[in-house]
Amino acid sequence: MADIKPYTIAVPDSAIEDLKLRLSLAKFPDELEGAGWDMGVPLAEVQRLARHWQKSHDWRAAERELNKLPNYVTPIQCDGGFEALDIHFVHVRSSAAKAGQNAIPLLFVHGWPGHFQEVLKILKPLTEGEAGDDTIPVFDVVAPSLPNFGFSQGTKKRGFALEQYAETVHKLMLKLGYDEYVTQGGDWGCHITRALAHMYPSHCRATHINMDSCSPPSFLTAPLVAARAALTPHSRREAAGVARTKWFNEQGRGYNLTQSTKPQTIGYALADSPVACLSWIYEKLHDWTDAVGRSWTDDEVCTWVSMYWFSTAGPAASARIYYEATHNVDSREGKLDHERLRTYSPGVKLGFSHFPMDLVVLPRSWFATLGEVVFDREHESGGHFAAWERPKELVADVREMFGKGGGAFGCVKGKNGYA
Repeated sequence: MADIKPYTIAVPDSAIEDLKLRLSLAKFPDELEGAGWDMGVPLAEVQRLARHWQKSHDWRAAERELNKLPNYVTPIQCDGGFEALDIHFVHVRSSAAKAGQNAIPLLFVHGWPGHFQEVLKILKPLTEGEAGDDTIPVFDVVAPSLPNFGFSQGTKKRGFALEQYAETVHKLMLKLGYDEYVTQGGDWGCHITRALAHMYPSHCRATHINMDSCSPPSFLTAPLVAARAALTPHSRREAAGVARTKWFNEQGRGYNLTQSTKPQTIGYALADSPVACLSWIYEKLHDWTDAVGRSWTDDEVCTWVSMYWFSTAGPAASARIYYEATHNVDSREGKLDHERLRTYSPGVKLGFSHFPMDLVVLPRSWFATLGEVVFDREHESGGHFAAWERPKELVADVREMFGKGGGAFGCVKGKNGYA
């Protein structure tokens, strides 16, 4: 289509110079004797990363790698008087599909503090499959920068809530020629894909989720599920998950409360101070990642945070999704708050990958309250950023769910799209 255009990531030299100047002038707080991660990111960690970001990190090298991907941009306008926004996305069509194997359109939806870059490690195996093995499904992958994130524009109008995020990515898939598609997501990607299941069940045919988010089953609304949950003992992961969930609710939700109530206030720090932006995001990268077998390099952290610092709408814009989702001003009946997202969505097949160091870890039996669960697997390790931390496991789960013999096999016919 004429208004789908190739996109090149090109941060101005002046923006890079401004970043380095601000980092050179950073003023750091002191810290209490013996302070550790329980009080936030330790001072030495932030000082080391800020120094690396200023003196050693090569954004241009990261930019070149990102530009090797097929990046595009296209305007998408939501109903309700919202302005059209230029939406950035990566679109990789399956090479295996050229040999006659149907490709399943897969929409990858990131969250906060993530971005489209999270898809990098799963792109090749999902789009290429396995040579000579037609039982392994192949996918056309679409990975957008959500509005207000990355290299997509941000809205200036209040009320851009989960319905609008879902509407944006849905219209993007239709624009690319995918009338039916499947989704994969965690964090806000989980909530947005759940919104797609409720809003567009004839188009969003199945969704795979790597974050636990559902309500306990009720004997009034789901008596069989509630009875099964009551009689099923916790797995080892679920038992440990009680402590993990308690930690997050009591010690890890401060960012959520701030961004859900006063996003403008924290926005001043995120927009003005790269050290504030770095520490605010790095805390989550550290706390939400399974330390077993995984650590963040300084370059990975700096590239990750740079995606926010150099974002089109600015780092403050990304925090607003929390406020808008919890202060939904949509006057339509059945608006999508978090409680409605946790209700049953008929006609959309669901798959779940559970990782023990995610933010909330819930009993598997609860998820039958959300819809027809056709795939469900517990993993021994891994945290919140599954596509980045445990790409092999995530790819294997998605392949099993949509491959021959999988619960979502044949849910879409597979098309190649137009971009």
